[in-house]
Amino acid sequence: MMRQQALAALLCTCAADKVAAVAKINPTQLDTSSSLAEPAGIPGRPDRPELVGPFQVRQRSVNSAVGRAALIHSLVHIEFNAINLALDIIWRFEGMPQAFYLDWVQVAREEAYHFSLLADHLKSMGFAYGDFPAHDGLWDMARRTSSDLLARLALVPRTLEARGLDASPAIRDNLRAAGDVRGAEILEIILRDEIGHVAIGNKWYGQLCTERGLDPIAQYRALARQYRAPRQRGPFNLEARREAGFSPAELEALQEEAVNPD
Repeated sequence: MMRQQALAALLCTCAADKVAAVAKINPTQLDTSSSLAEPAGIPGRPDRPELVGPFQVRQRSVNSAVGRAALIHSLVHIEFNAINLALDIIWRFEGMPQAFYLDWVQVAREEAYHFSLLADHLKSMGFAYGDFPAHDGLWDMARRTSSDLLARLALVPRTLEARGLDASPAIRDNLRAAGDVRGAEILEIILRDEIGHVAIGNKWYGQLCTERGLDPIAQYRALARQYRAPRQRGPFNLEARREAGFSPAELEALQEEAVNPD
């Protein structure tokens, strides 16, 4: 069954095996109602990179070859985590419509594609995934929201991954200015696809809020406080966020929060 296949892919510790397992997920074999027991070993990941605190990841200039490689490595790590996040939401949360699971299989496959593009680019620079330390912020939020689908949707695709919409244009431009044309091209692909991924998060968050009679803006604020989401800071890529389905009221609330946090 598809959700069991997603769980098996999530448990893969080898990055290449995980990418291959994602490609083999069969969306025509789907049981939406079964509750699956959580096994040990989630998420499956290799022994390297070393995971450290966010402030322990050294910031380097993209004007050096090592600095550019470190930046690409951080993006590879983000995409590896994004594969795991998409797989986790598929197996963990039962009882959603079939379209929900098909959406997240699409996301998992596109994240695997992004990972492969970046990992290959990193290899061309003389480095490999695992050669630099990385932090675990994305998966930490997945861990916190493991029992609450609404919170997962609010705080992973609509918060942490949406932050990528804000950051990607500047990273792309910095890589291009430093002469890394291929890196900039990959960032263009990722930004295009990530708009769609955030849109999927917005769609299902909005649908659940409607079904439960919740105001999406007030509920988001409550969930952000409950699960200790990081404060959202500008500048925001408002054009990309609009494409991803954020309403004018949500964007207004986002900008207001950035200026006047609680």
